[in-house]
Amino acid sequence: MADRGRQPWWDIPVTIAVALGVVLLITTFLVKPFSIPSGSMENTLQVGDRVLVNRAVFKVRDIERGDVVVFDGSGSFVPPQVAPDRDPITGALVWVGQSFGLVAPDSTDFIKRVIGTGGDRVTCCDAQGQLTVNGTPLVEDYLFPGDAPSLQPFDVEVPDGMLWVMGDHRSASADSRSHMGDPGGGFVPESAVVGRAMTVVWPISRIQNIPLPDYATTE
Repeated sequence: MADRGRQPWWDIPVTIAVALGVVLLITTFLVKPFSIPSGSMENTLQVGDRVLVNRAVFKVRDIERGDVVVFDGSGSFVPPQVAPDRDPITGALVWVGQSFGLVAPDSTDFIKRVIGTGGDRVTCCDAQGQLTVNGTPLVEDYLFPGDAPSLQPFDVEVPDGMLWVMGDHRSASADSRSHMGDPGGGFVPESAVVGRAMTVVWPISRIQNIPLPDYATTE
């Protein structure tokens, strides 16, 4: 008679493998942790904050002005990258580490706020020193204290399928303004967006949602 008090030797490894697979599926298709690498989004996001990025939200709705998004800047903010030559085992370990937020994301990943979407005209600045989108001034309560909306004047029309993005810490953010002379004109393809940063989950003292500003639906 089998000893029901003993578990097969493979029970625990299989359980761990299944749990790991479930988590990896979630991070691949639903949410993914992302560590804030710089101060370009202060004070909304601080260096070292861990945020959850909703990878599915833009499958059910369009990207809106005011969304804080993580995107791959290859070809827009940085030159197209050649994938590093890794052996399969190393590549798998790096992928697992990035999926759990244990390894720093690829250097081509950026996090910024969407200011203009396809068809928008974004201008800096009006007589009151505010950015305007389609002639409507933006009230940007999230800006880093003391920062102007932009010290660099610009007047751009966002092509269809593209985004104009800026950091909340405007004086410390290399965003769309910094890449106007690049081949992409500073615009980020919607297809490069990984997802929307929705919640700060670490450190505990910083747990909070990342809301859309009121101007997000302004036409």
